[in-house]
Amino acid sequence: MIKKSINIINSLFPQVCGICGKLNKDELCNTCKIKLEKVAKNRIINKESQDMYFHELIYIFKYEGIIRKLILDYKFNEKPYIHTCFVNFILNNKEIIGKLQSYDIIIPVPISKKRMKERGYNQSLLIAKKISKCVKAKLQTKCLLKKKDIIEQSKLNKQQRKQNIQNVYELQDGIILNNKRILLIDDIYTTGSTVNECAKVIYKAKAKKIDVLVLAKD
Repeated sequence: MIKKSINIINSLFPQVCGICGKLNKDELCNTCKIKLEKVAKNRIINKESQDMYFHELIYIFKYEGIIRKLILDYKFNEKPYIHTCFVNFILNNKEIIGKLQSYDIIIPVPISKKRMKERGYNQSLLIAKKISKCVKAKLQTKCLLKKKDIIEQSKLNKQQRKQNIQNVYELQDGIILNNKRILLIDDIYTTGSTVNECAKVIYKAKAKKIDVLVLAKD
């Protein structure tokens, strides 16, 4: 009965590639996979300055071209399903998956209640959920909170971003992060102000290590 129901659902809503929209048995067709492979960077770099509260930045793409368009669609054009294509691409990289398996806890960068109501989903949380399930790391969504809404960082310059994001996040139940290896997940890294402010708050919980994973770096 269950198998029959699944077949009916598949016939009504056949699987398509999340990027090009063409019928495909997987969430990412081979053509689009090749396109992503051509622009993938898969870089792991040390923090850029002593003012950073995280140790390493892991990024998969540069924020340009087709990647920029896909992330903007994912984030602002009501296309949450695109995250599965990105995550599946990430998890097929042996070096990156090996790195992700080293963390105890995964924390998505939170968004405000207002932004959540407007968008309907937290783009970083969708990525974090799928990755945490695959690498068997604990997903924590309540220990780091965004306590107020602010001007969108993308509308500000570097100095304004740093000031805009200060004291926006707060830590709850920080004891669960003590002596743990933390992976903080966001979608885009531009100046690093947002993830660094989050890492600063997490640092107070005496985490063993804090690293950052983003889809793309500007």
